[in-house]
Order: sequence, then structure tokens, then C-alpha cells
Amino acid sequence: MIRVWLQAFRLRTLPLSLASIGMAGFLAAQQNAFDGRVFALCCLTTVFLQILSNLANDYGDSVHGADHAGRQGPTRAVQSGAISVAQMKRAMALFVALCLASGVSLLLAAFGTNWTAILFFFGLGLASIVAAIGYTVGKKPYGYLGLGDFSVLIFFGFVGVLGALYLFTHTFRWVDVLPALSCGLFSIGVLNINNTRDIESDRTAGKFSVPVRIGKKNAAIYQSLLLFSATLASVGFVLLNYQSPFQFLFLITVPLQVHIAKGVHQLPSNQLDPYLKKMALTTLAFVLLFGAGLLLAV
Repeated sequence: MIRVWLQAFRLRTLPLSLASIGMAGFLAAQQNAFDGRVFALCCLTTVFLQILSNLANDYGDSVHGADHAGRQGPTRAVQSGAISVAQMKRAMALFVALCLASGVSLLLAAFGTNWTAILFFFGLGLASIVAAIGYTVGKKPYGYLGLGDFSVLIFFGFVGVLGALYLFTHTFRWVDVLPALSCGLFSIGVLNINNTRDIESDRTAGKFSVPVRIGKKNAAIYQSLLLFSATLASVGFVLLNYQSPFQFLFLITVPLQVHIAKGVHQLPSNQLDPYLKKMALTTLAFVLLFGAGLLLAV
């Protein structure tokens, strides 16, 4: 049973969720504001939130019919019967509680008794929980309306990077929007591959994701635009903060991005599942190299 739950947690998605926190940590270190305790609690809260999202996605897609026997990709726990609907609901409630407990601990560590900041970020945390669940759960889940990409940009990009960075620095710089945009666009790239893989089953289930709306060919073009724009945003950040050629280390990932873009263009939808892992790991590598370049340039 433990193996079934670990599969439902979709551990392979965790590197992507941690990429935003890593980006924030590197930017904080560049500003001499890094705090190990805040970083650890950020990572823990993000992991809980990502697992909650994965469990809710398993539950919601099974209930709405997007997960079925003919679907491409890994078999889902509720759809296969390995985990009952009631068990999944209890697990979701548990991870909501874990998100709240970890999140409150994070805010106290970051802000002490600054209750204005605590209440504001607690509201962001609640919004993140609602977004994680509402993607596929409810009468009108926003993922079925094609709004998942926008939500990913907000929560994996701007909230994930800029929100976490503020926990370290207690300040905001407009230039940091650019690496946050990179993380958000790369994260949309992961979602786009997932939705392109599932394009036929999603269309049958009435899940109108972006690839369902624009078709496989245009979804592949969209993928290339996402990767190019994400890289360009970070190039812009470096040019505005240039100190050393090391800051361009993240460009090492460009061949990996090209490989992924070509795969999405050339392969049929039912062969794209391996590219999900490639895209997530490329995103993580991008962030690590971006951060290494920042630290080497100091």
C-alpha cells in the first residue's frame, strides 16, 4: 500500500516545485539575505502543497472521467481502484493540514511578530491551497476551462519565486520578476507536455486544456515559445545585473531545451510521457546553473 501512495504522490514532480524555491534562495543569497531555516520551511511547505495538488488531480480527473483505461501515461490511483475516493479525500485533508502547519511555521520564522505580513502571506497560502485543489476538483475546475497555464505562471512563477524571495529579503525588486517569469514559463512547459500527451483523453472527457483548444501542432509551437521566452527573460536579468560571464551558465541547458522542443514537434502525443521528466529536470538544471552563475559572479 505504501508503494501505491508513493505513486499517487507523483514524486517525480517534486523537483519542478522546488525549482521556484531554489531560484528564490539563490536570489536571496545574491542579496546576502539567505536564511537556512526559512529555506528549509519553504521547501517543506512547497513539497506538501505539490503532493496535495497531485492527490487532488488524481481524485478530480478520475471523478470527471479524464483518467480512464485508454488514457496515455501512468495509471492513476483512484481510476485504477488502488485507492478509494474516501481514502483520497482523507489524504487530501491531511495534506491541507500539513500545508497550513508548515506554512504558519514558515511565516513565523520569516516575519516574527509582523502580523500584517503574516496575514498577507497566509492569504497567499490559502489561495495556493485553493488553486492546488481547484485545478481538477469541483463542479467547474479551472483546469477543464484551459486556465491551468495561467495558474501555473502565477503560483510556480510569481508567487513561488517572488513570494519566497520576500520571505528572505522583506523587499521587492522589479528586476526579480524576470527569473520568476523564467520559472513560471518553464513550469507551463511541463504542464503543456502533460496536456499534449493527454490531448485525446482530455478532449473526450471535456477537459479543454490549451492543447485541446489549439491542437497538437500549435501546442508544439507553443512549447517552443515557452522555452525561448523563459530563457530570454533570464538573459534580460543578467544583462541588467551583469558582473561576470559566469552568469550565463544557464545557457548550457539550451541544447536540452531544443531536444525537448523537437520531441514535442516530431513525436505523436502518446510518446511524450518521457519528456515530462526531461522538462522537469531541465528546469531544475536551469535554476541550479542560474544560481551558480549568480554566486560565482559575487
